[in-house]
Amino acid sequence: MTFNRIAVVGAGAWGTALANCAARAGRDVALWARDAAVVAQLNATRENPRLPDVRIDARVAATGAIADIKHADAVLLVVPAQDSRKAASALAPHMKAGVPVVTCAKGIERGTHRFMTEIIAEAIPAALPAILSGPSFAADVARGLPTAVTLACADEATAAALAQALGSQTFRPYHTADVRGVEIGGAAKNVLAIAAGIVHGRRLGASATAALVTRGFAELARFGRALGARTETLTGLSGLGDLILTCASPQSRNFSLGIALGEGRAPDGKLAEGAFTARALVELADEKGVEMPIATAIARVLDEKLTVDQAIDSLLTRPFKAEG
Repeated sequence: MTFNRIAVVGAGAWGTALANCAARAGRDVALWARDAAVVAQLNATRENPRLPDVRIDARVAATGAIADIKHADAVLLVVPAQDSRKAASALAPHMKAGVPVVTCAKGIERGTHRFMTEIIAEAIPAALPAILSGPSFAADVARGLPTAVTLACADEATAAALAQALGSQTFRPYHTADVRGVEIGGAAKNVLAIAAGIVHGRRLGASATAALVTRGFAELARFGRALGARTETLTGLSGLGDLILTCASPQSRNFSLGIALGEGRAPDGKLAEGAFTARALVELADEKGVEMPIATAIARVLDEKLTVDQAIDSLLTRPFKAEG
């Protein structure tokens, strides 16, 4: 399997970063954007305003023609989780059978409770669904700073080939066939990062942060096991690794949203996937009989059913129990 021509659908910060990453690995890259003005700007200036001071690689060609996707050996779908179905449906008429479509979003679809690869399978039946996830910030990847992620596909040979095609000295994808485990880590950690941000914003201290992240990971792991995820995936880059990153840095939009909530101020308006995933995550956990008190508290805060102080009290007054 060779993947010399890569199409990246979505020209935001993460899409542009991954386009640069694929180009750095020696691939020819088509970067698709919906807005013609954005396409013209990217090709003319070789910069994306969402990634200041980052030069777009010469191998990357921005395009607004969705039909250009048909020439790709693999497609990276880099749009927000809740927009993934619409984007995948638009791709479907232009896709060749058997071409991998790699979702790079972290979330669960509201209403349907579908994971991202399930959406791809439903919207593009001819595609081979895959997912790329892990502890990574767009600015770091775009600049070529060392980053490791996980790339999952049910056909592990395809996952390995994709990892080889996208990997470079500074971008290291580890491959697996545990698609669900990778999806669960990415979706759940965003919700937990909001909780960590609230702890930071409320100045509850480093001890509280450590407790929150540890107990949050216990929730993530329980949920993952209930849905058949492998333990090594949950404790790997796309699970514990991504949780550590997003619960510790204001570069994380989810963590920053939590800080704003904790400080009692309005969020900055930037997309935080966890805000849309929280309710879907909790509803799916309830369906599976999995207890997720931290995620539930965050979902209720976001739905304005609890204040931040009430959510904190609800967690601090839970009955004492054995660790597990």
